[in-house]
Amino acid sequence: MSGASPNPGTTPARLAVLGAGAWGTALARLLGRNGHDVALWARQPNHAAALVRDGENARHLPGARLGPRVRPTGGLHAAAEGAEALVLAVPVRATDALLARLPRPVAVVSCAKGFVDGDLTRLSQRIDAAFPGVPVAALSGPNLAAEIGRDQPAAATVASGDDRLAHAVQAWFTQPSFRVYRSRDLVGVEASGALKNVIALAAGMSDALGLGDNTKAALVTRGLAELVRLGTRLGGEPRTFYGLAGLGDLMATCSSAGSRNHQAGERLARGATLAEVEAAGLTAEGLATVAHVDAFARRHGLDLPLTRQVHEVVYGGRPPADALLGLMTRQPTEE
Repeated sequence: MSGASPNPGTTPARLAVLGAGAWGTALARLLGRNGHDVALWARQPNHAAALVRDGENARHLPGARLGPRVRPTGGLHAAAEGAEALVLAVPVRATDALLARLPRPVAVVSCAKGFVDGDLTRLSQRIDAAFPGVPVAALSGPNLAAEIGRDQPAAATVASGDDRLAHAVQAWFTQPSFRVYRSRDLVGVEASGALKNVIALAAGMSDALGLGDNTKAALVTRGLAELVRLGTRLGGEPRTFYGLAGLGDLMATCSSAGSRNHQAGERLARGATLAEVEAAGLTAEGLATVAHVDAFARRHGLDLPLTRQVHEVVYGGRPPADALLGLMTRQPTEE
């Protein structure tokens, strides 16, 4: 396969969405509705067969018809071969294994949200290491898959250092129910998508404790301050954190009971252990992200108190109410 950038004027495009969870299915539907030929790869052959049989993802996105342009498959190479771009919609923890199995792509669009390790390696960096010279973009924003599956209006940001790829992704996805904006701040968009999941854990804990809107508003606002602090440290642009990929995604994830990270926070606050939350099958990226970010902050002297307290709850067994007290009794500072 060629390493050249895709041509944004080419329609319909041949694309592959790798990962048939709720988010991957929603992305495939968007592309198919725009007239593109879409291969939707499911890791489990029986899941791929069910998608073909049912014409929808009854397991993860029930009621949302795939449409005639979406072709489910259990064959990874069959899905990837000949695609103008690979749209990665697998969990962060599954990315390395997937990259090792792929042929060299033309371009890659990363749609997961999280850091790979305690050095806060971003997914675009991992993809670039696996396929040097291949253009990479990240698509992120306030995008709850269930709402997009119901064709409710939403918007997202695509970030890439390759302008041709950014324009192509924007053209592939944009439609009346889904608006895409372009950015060159790949660092800021990826950092926003990762850290907002940590804040969503805190918001879920707050809701489960019945602490009200004042408390959650304070958590979200101070969480945004931590997002800006960390994101700029990594090299992101401040304005990115107040846009769709930052504040927008933070608002949606922290306010929605349908958010998997919000649900994980609720379960922890109600007494579930980390092992029990993970056994429930929730793909809550914030659980791994908070460990990575807390380790990074400690090594580099970054003050991320909300992240620290969420880490204490998730990995230290601290009761969420005690963690909140720890935040409220910190030495007062300027905002």
